[in-house]
Amino acid sequence: MKRFIRALTLYSVKILFNYSPNYKKFKCSNVQPLLRWEEEKKNDGTKWTFLEHKGPVFAPPYEPLPPNVKFYYNNKEMKLSEGAEEVATFYARMLDHDYTTKEAFNNNFFHDWREVMTESERNKIVDLSKCNFKELHAYFVQKSEERKAMSKEEKKKIKEQNEEIQKEYGFCIIDGHKEKIGNFKIEPPGLFRGRGEHPKMGKLKKRVLPEDVLINCSKDSNIPKPPDGHKWKEIRHDPNVTWLASWTENIQGQVKYVMLNPSSKLKGEKDWQKYETARKLAASIDKIRAEYREDWKSKEMRIRQRAVALYFIDKLALRAGNEKDEDQADTVGCCSLRVEHITLHEQKDGKEYVVVFDFLGKDSIRYYNEVPVEKRVFKNLQLFMENKSPNDDLFDRLNTTVMNKHLNELMEGLTAKVFRTYNASWTLQQQLDKLTNPDDTEAEKILAYNRANRAVAILCNHQRSVPKTHAKSMENLKAKIEAKKEAITEAELQVKDAKRDAKHGSIKEKVVYEKKKKTLERLKEQLTKLEVQATDREENKEIALGTSKLNYLDPRISVAWCKKHNVPIEKIYNKTQRDKFRWAIDMAGPDYVF
Repeated sequence: MKRFIRALTLYSVKILFNYSPNYKKFKCSNVQPLLRWEEEKKNDGTKWTFLEHKGPVFAPPYEPLPPNVKFYYNNKEMKLSEGAEEVATFYARMLDHDYTTKEAFNNNFFHDWREVMTESERNKIVDLSKCNFKELHAYFVQKSEERKAMSKEEKKKIKEQNEEIQKEYGFCIIDGHKEKIGNFKIEPPGLFRGRGEHPKMGKLKKRVLPEDVLINCSKDSNIPKPPDGHKWKEIRHDPNVTWLASWTENIQGQVKYVMLNPSSKLKGEKDWQKYETARKLAASIDKIRAEYREDWKSKEMRIRQRAVALYFIDKLALRAGNEKDEDQADTVGCCSLRVEHITLHEQKDGKEYVVVFDFLGKDSIRYYNEVPVEKRVFKNLQLFMENKSPNDDLFDRLNTTVMNKHLNELMEGLTAKVFRTYNASWTLQQQLDKLTNPDDTEAEKILAYNRANRAVAILCNHQRSVPKTHAKSMENLKAKIEAKKEAITEAELQVKDAKRDAKHGSIKEKVVYEKKKKTLERLKEQLTKLEVQATDREENKEIALGTSKLNYLDPRISVAWCKKHNVPIEKIYNKTQRDKFRWAIDMAGPDYVF
């Protein structure tokens, strides 16, 4: 059967792409071949045999400010050099943002801004508080308003221009498939913000030039041409990676990549393998849990610490946590917890052996959790904390390298992220089975789904700030609910009158009665939908559902749930998400269980 599917798929590819043995002669159709993930996989580590693309799109050059928009220093007009002016505009755009009130942001900005100034400018501009960016800020506010007020024709023209760029640079040819590229536009220069109180906030994100960029493509492809007057840093032909271009950003020294779109075959395969690894853990989890429980009693402190940390990674879906440099945000994970991050309570709120966690996790999101733990875990934590100061490591004989090595020994490919994926997907499956009533309306089923998703988001600590528009949108929703209730009251009176008229009336009056009844039923359904929407919105105002849905939840669970309960997949996944999870939509039937 698999051979048949593969043969059929390859046959469809040949038809769709006007097949030629030379990949460069493919004429790509917009139609995407089905079940591409069922094709024969390469077992030698290579990801492709042919890769061709046009390279990334660079940020447009800086456009100087018009002469009537002026910068002032110490109440005097001052003409800035083009480089200094460009960086000044980055700050001016953010004048009404909280960031420009923060000392670290302002200090970092001023330091980096002075580096791009001319010597003459550096001698004059020595105090940020004497800089007046107000005219620059007003100019950008005006430009923003002009963009909002553009006519339909103007917006259409811009859309068409963007579509042309997308057609030229937004696709690549990889082993005969026309695949969409994810992020083919390189981010423009600006000021680094970071999450939370990041120590590097305000620093200048420099303009990326072709000389900074490595290109990856096959030797026999048409090599991308750099913009006129420039050259690439390097051209590689590495079939063992899936990135198309890369460069190193200047703030944290991280390598950035141009990658394939999530809807691509290679991305789909990677997703599929990720969730299959999590399912593989499901088969081994009892044995792994029994082993780390036994290790709580080990005579070796390093083994005890490793076992307790693994318990937290499993039970609380904590990230492993990496060591940080001084110039990085002070965020931690399980292995890098310090004594100050936990408090022990033998009794708390009627519960025994409670551990209170309080620390900044990924993206500087606060993790606060009061967790009852097993007695032996509690006693071990007391032991780990003995004779330590608040800044000392809780697990002083453990790091992420040691933990990851141990995890891989327990099961090939096992990482803390696999535990997160397993526990998130398992939780979703359990919650959906528990919360879904087959007799509920579609709106009520979607509420049940979102509640199940919410349980996962809480487990993974996926929080967000309450949206600024939340109060207003809830107010509007409540007004709609009240209006709908009034309409129902009026409709009920009309049904009552129509019923009386129809009792001994004509056929026409009976038809009117039936119509009035249907109108009332429709209004009641609409009210239920609005009330469910209000409940859903209020419950999730501080929870980010999207992160877990896209990154930690086996999409086959959601697809199977939709098919089993007759809920349109469009209600759970938007178009972009449906493209990303096309493999799951095609693969999972209503009986799939994680």
